[in-house]
Amino acid sequence: MRQEAKEWLKQAQYDLETAEIMWKSTRYVYTVFMCHLAIEKALKALFAEHTGTIPPKIHNLIKLAKITQANLTKNQIEFISILSMAGIGTRYPELLDEAIKKYPRNIALDYLNKTREVIQCLKKNHQLEE
Repeated sequence: MRQEAKEWLKQAQYDLETAEIMWKSTRYVYTVFMCHLAIEKALKALFAEHTGTIPPKIHNLIKLAKITQANLTKNQIEFISILSMAGIGTRYPELLDEAIKKYPRNIALDYLNKTREVIQCLKKNHQLEE
């Protein structure tokens, strides 16, 4: 695996672990935000591996999935579409209390579990191993 891709994947794993820590500490808005970052960086690892170039500086998970031709299920694509929109709201919340209400414990855990699945799928289907 290319060194640049390894670095992106390492950061994706770090962000996933951070999402888990945020969930355990009841910082659910940040759990969702870190899930977004973890998938974004995993997709950028895929881009770097396949092209040998620096990934585009975008945050839209659907666009990244398309340009990398990520092999994801329909449910995973639907999830990253939702997470992509959530990433905006958690990155720049207009009202923190509303963001906290929108992402309670159960939703944050669901996003965390689905994020793990997406990253595992990307690693397996695209031979991305650290």
